[in-house]
Amino acid sequence: MAQRRTDLAVEAHQLWQEGAGEAALPGVRSEESEQSGFLVNTVTVSTPEAARALGKPQGVYVTVELDGLLRREEGAFQRAAQAVAQALRPLLPEKGPALVIGLGSRAVTPDLIGPLTVDHLLVTRHLVEQVPEHFGHLRPVAAAAPGVLASTGMESSLVAQALAGELRPACVIAVDALASRSLDRLCRTVQLSDTGVVPGSGVGNHRAPLNRETLGVPVLTVGAPTVVDGATLALDLLERAGRTGTEREELPGGEDFFVTPREVDVRVADLSKVLGYAISMALNPSLSVEDLTMLLE
Repeated sequence: MAQRRTDLAVEAHQLWQEGAGEAALPGVRSEESEQSGFLVNTVTVSTPEAARALGKPQGVYVTVELDGLLRREEGAFQRAAQAVAQALRPLLPEKGPALVIGLGSRAVTPDLIGPLTVDHLLVTRHLVEQVPEHFGHLRPVAAAAPGVLASTGMESSLVAQALAGELRPACVIAVDALASRSLDRLCRTVQLSDTGVVPGSGVGNHRAPLNRETLGVPVLTVGAPTVVDGATLALDLLERAGRTGTEREELPGGEDFFVTPREVDVRVADLSKVLGYAISMALNPSLSVEDLTMLLE
């Protein structure tokens, strides 16, 4: 099986199975469930050997398929936010403040997931500290969208380290755009993990990582695929046409191009709002979608 670029553990596991022709990879457990009407796939990578085979760090990866959101089904936004919140909650520390970092550039639409999610997040740290009699029941949440190296001159990880050192959160939640192996998953899939993140890895522009080693606290990742690289897309389209056996190396230059949906601006806006609400509800389970709408809008 020719190599495909993907940030999604569920796809990496599927690719391994396609290439190896085996039903199970030792050290990997995959489980399917349903949450609020959406399919949830949990991949647990528990050994160094399995991590090398998949190209993913050891940890838990939860993928939520939000097809109904893309079709704008009735009640899909509320159900999507609830599903992602319920999937994220078990990965969070039980107590303590949280710092949310929205990675990406506001100048590039497919990279807007992180900054736009922060815009839809309920930030509570200042309220809990300054008006505890009214907001003391909420979990303190701070947020930042540090931009990218090209526009700030600073690595996102440096900004995150400085904020984590000053605020001392119980965890950091990094929100980022991802790459998929398939057009079918773009802007309709969310991956949650407890492994941290390497900003820019989805488009081959690896930056300094945000993880427990660099920040000193657990780092959870909330990501959504918005691009497919050209070579990966070409390989999948060839397979759909029945032309198997093509290798990535036979498609020179494909890795320099990235494909995104025509209506990516609308999809990213919808998905970012879901993620902002979901993270807020995961951190503060007493809040509902209706509560957040009143507080944020």
